[in-house]
Amino acid sequence: MAKSYESAGVNLEAGYEVVRRIKQHVASTSRTGSMGNIGLFGGMFDLSQLGYREPVLVSSTDGVGTKLKIAFAMDKHDTVGIDVVAMCVNDVIAQGAEPLFFLDYVALGHNVPEKVEQIVAGVAEGCRQAGCALTGGETAEMPGMYDYDEYDLAGFTTGVVEKSKLINGGKVRVGDVLVGIASTGVHANGFSLVRKIVLDKFLHYSDRIPEFGGRKLGEVLLTPTRIYVKQMLDVIRHCDVHGIANITGGGFDENIPRILEEGQGLEIQEGTWEILPVFKALEKWGNVPHREMFNIFNMGIGMVFALDAKEADEAIRILASYGDKAMVIGRITDTPGVNIIMK
Repeated sequence: MAKSYESAGVNLEAGYEVVRRIKQHVASTSRTGSMGNIGLFGGMFDLSQLGYREPVLVSSTDGVGTKLKIAFAMDKHDTVGIDVVAMCVNDVIAQGAEPLFFLDYVALGHNVPEKVEQIVAGVAEGCRQAGCALTGGETAEMPGMYDYDEYDLAGFTTGVVEKSKLINGGKVRVGDVLVGIASTGVHANGFSLVRKIVLDKFLHYSDRIPEFGGRKLGEVLLTPTRIYVKQMLDVIRHCDVHGIANITGGGFDENIPRILEEGQGLEIQEGTWEILPVFKALEKWGNVPHREMFNIFNMGIGMVFALDAKEADEAIRILASYGDKAMVIGRITDTPGVNIIMK
């Protein structure tokens, strides 16, 4: 045992125990192309097993942000791992790419193996939902950098798509409809404002909120981000999808225009989907202007894609088969800007 290192706040034995604890979770994410075992210096993946003729790799990295503060307050750590996977894989599917593998990074003030296992179990669950392998990661105990009971969490994924099927702009046309897929809640964006609203209203994450059916506020806010990978891959296989937007930080205003061409805009019709109770509550508690909510939060829509109107019903049918609520929420116009038609 490295006593000198332990006196500085780093417990090597705890690190070894983390590896022992997470092996089963990592193994559960194996898929075609997976190579090697946990404990090697680098994660490996055999792309040749997948049979792509002109493979294009699409990568994304992201974190969970200040949503982690709520996990600390609730001492609940088994869902934020799903969030970190979702934040990455939902980005690569927006280019039409199938996520292949994922790596995570957990940095802690103090290594508690049971807590790290909860976090990584969530990461593994997210990888299973996305169909990608958890091929490696890093757990770093950093006393003095992080508070004793706190941690940071980030991830990285790489996906692949046939070059001819890459969704990277140029296909969206005026008159295309926008199909929105329901979110599960706030997902993992906007939590700096969420936390400020909770603080300003003197609320506690353990409070049971009537608007949420008596559920604890913290439990509602920790609802993990929906992962849209498998269902969107199915939609892409059966429909000619012109563009996909992952609704993350910046809400509708920042994310949907990223799929547009020069001179195009979009029109969204409020009322075509359900705005979840959590957004109505945050708007009321924080006195946030209604239109501004769409520029911060997903407002109940986690992913939006554009396609010809005649294919919308088929896309919605496919999504329903995965248990997703989806609906036409707007259309592409020839007027630049984001026009949300309020109820």
